[in-house]
Amino acid sequence: MEIQVTFPSGGEQVVGMLQPPDRTPAPGLAMCHGFTGHKAETHRLFVKAARDFARHGLAVLRFDFRGSGDSAGEFREMTVSREIEDAGAAMDYLISRPEVIADRVGILGLSLGGCVAACQAGMDPRVKALVLWAATAHPDRIADRMAPEFKGTDVLDMNGWGLGRGFVEDVMRVRPLDEVARYTGPSLVVHGSNDETVPASDASDYRIALGGGCRVHIVEGADHVFSTLVYESEAIGASRDFLVQVL
Repeated sequence: MEIQVTFPSGGEQVVGMLQPPDRTPAPGLAMCHGFTGHKAETHRLFVKAARDFARHGLAVLRFDFRGSGDSAGEFREMTVSREIEDAGAAMDYLISRPEVIADRVGILGLSLGGCVAACQAGMDPRVKALVLWAATAHPDRIADRMAPEFKGTDVLDMNGWGLGRGFVEDVMRVRPLDEVARYTGPSLVVHGSNDETVPASDASDYRIALGGGCRVHIVEGADHVFSTLVYESEAIGASRDFLVQVL
């Protein structure tokens, strides 16, 4: 049974969906969506993953960052630092639930949400497992591409998404590889070999930063969001097997 939940972050309401397994208490997992994404994600990738993980004994929380999906706030206020704050609040909430074993909780992030998850893992000793899907390792490169587009405006219109200048200023200071190097627990990096948005070399950079405790799974032929039934099944299956083993 899926339970719609809310919890606070930065004085605003975050909306999420909790998917507990049949038997509780159980290990927990927080899921961080990507840039302009939401708690269901494209082709319901997060819904499918959360339900699969729950069938295998995990209590899963997928949530909308502030300014995205159903959560409070405006997208123009979104920064990576704010999303890291939201990820910390999601960890707080997940651990507080009676369905969850508080000292057996992991975090998973997709794309820019992977950058967020990596930073959270590096600064939060409560994170006992880390899964990165097509994770951005060099967010400063995003700022380099976007900065010229803000000439003369503080809000960039991206197909109806109002991206604030604060995002670019903040992302230039975010160093996920430095942050995640402080994480010492088990980790899995999943990446598509044909990712058109984040190069597969970012997966190698995370593997180096994470050291010997990191596993890498390359989904051959897959794009950025594993957008075939075969690709998504492989990404979900590899992640489920890892999480069940380490949590």
